[in-house]
Amino acid sequence: MGLSRGSAEQKAEVAPPTTLFLFGAHGDLVKRLLMPALYNLSRDGLVDEGLHIVGVDHNAISDADFAKKLENFIRDEAAGKVAGGGKDPLDPALWSKLAGRISYVQGDFLDDSTYQDIASKIESTGTANAVFYLATAPRFFSEVAKRLGSSGLLQENGDGFRRVVIEKPFGSDLASAVELNGCLLKVMSEKQIYRIDHYLGKETVQNILVSRFSNGLFESFWNNHYIDHVQITAAETVGVETRGSFYEHTGALRDMVPNHLFQLLAMVAMEPPAAFGADAVRGEKAKVVGAIRPWSQEEALANSVRGQYAKGAMGD
Repeated sequence: MGLSRGSAEQKAEVAPPTTLFLFGAHGDLVKRLLMPALYNLSRDGLVDEGLHIVGVDHNAISDADFAKKLENFIRDEAAGKVAGGGKDPLDPALWSKLAGRISYVQGDFLDDSTYQDIASKIESTGTANAVFYLATAPRFFSEVAKRLGSSGLLQENGDGFRRVVIEKPFGSDLASAVELNGCLLKVMSEKQIYRIDHYLGKETVQNILVSRFSNGLFESFWNNHYIDHVQITAAETVGVETRGSFYEHTGALRDMVPNHLFQLLAMVAMEPPAAFGADAVRGEKAKVVGAIRPWSQEEALANSVRGQYAKGAMGD
């Protein structure tokens, strides 16, 4: 990974022709984060014109209507995430090209026929490369993975690759995380699994490492002799919105703390890695997390406040 946006862009390679399946295509993650990101990658020339984006969900909708729904959402709700100029956040010509490669598969995640339709879609795109992004409720992760495996969709050959992207939360506790990991490894290899925390893609988060390690003078003061304490605040402007069902099953604690906020904690406290590759950075983060002293039950009760989402704004 690079230490700045500029260096990262210089090292980035254009993705090869790929069919990208977005499970949970009508969900908040796809509309608010993934599609704006794919648009930005297209704008920056980092997406091959052979990229095909396929939404997968149970709702009935045509290819054209699905693409239009995504376009409208980006214009109305996610304009700040695309770097368009003027009144229109989207470049009409660029979006038209991207929308022409957007299609849709209607199906139940637990129905084997859905995966037959997915196989047909891959064949129709003419590329053997496929990425399956599970932007679904966590309870579907293992079920979708099993069916991708049993349908042969994860088999790789010399002509193409297959990858599965798992969004956080990865399990609800240690036991369920281990169980999910075991389920994935039964149907695919470790190299085929991408475990994703989208907070790491935020520019401000990436700049933590830039601020720390690109300035030797600054880093020399980054220790307990000069820093009294650290506060990590997740100040969200977006409410529960349409995620009520997700929050009823997962809750704000599991949604934010052991993934997003632990990642921020690790980036603030980690030692400089030997290299900025995945293994070295992950190793230093793991050392930080391993050094955290767990609270006792009494300490947890004394130092935390249980809340519940409700209508209103911060400060009301």
